[in-house]
Amino acid sequence: MSIEAIIKTKLEAGLSIAHLEIENESHMHSGPATDSHFKVTIVSEDFAGKRLVQRHQLIYGLLAEEMKQPIHALSMHLFTQSEWHKKGETVMPSPKCLGGSKADH
Repeated sequence: MSIEAIIKTKLEAGLSIAHLEIENESHMHSGPATDSHFKVTIVSEDFAGKRLVQRHQLIYGLLAEEMKQPIHALSMHLFTQSEWHKKGETVMPSPKCLGGSKADH
C-alpha cells in the first residue's frame, strides 16, 4: 500500500471527513524525498471548537507511525465546513523548496 493510501485510510478511519485532498509534494524537494513530503487539506466538523494546534495534534496522532518514517514533512490545511466555505474552498499552492537549510546559506 502506498504512503498516500495509508494516510487516506488512517485519516478516514479517525475523522468524519467532508472533504479530503492529499498531495504528494516530494517531487518539489531536493534529495531522496520519494513519498516523504505531503500536503493534506481536510474539512471536518471534528475540528469544531479546536484551536489550530489541537487540530494539528489530532492529525499527528492519527499518523504517528508514518511521521517517524517515511513522512518527513506534512503540510496541513484543516477546516470546519463553514471555514472551508468562507475560504472559498481552496488553499494556496505550496512554495518550491529551495533545498538545504538556513545554516547552509
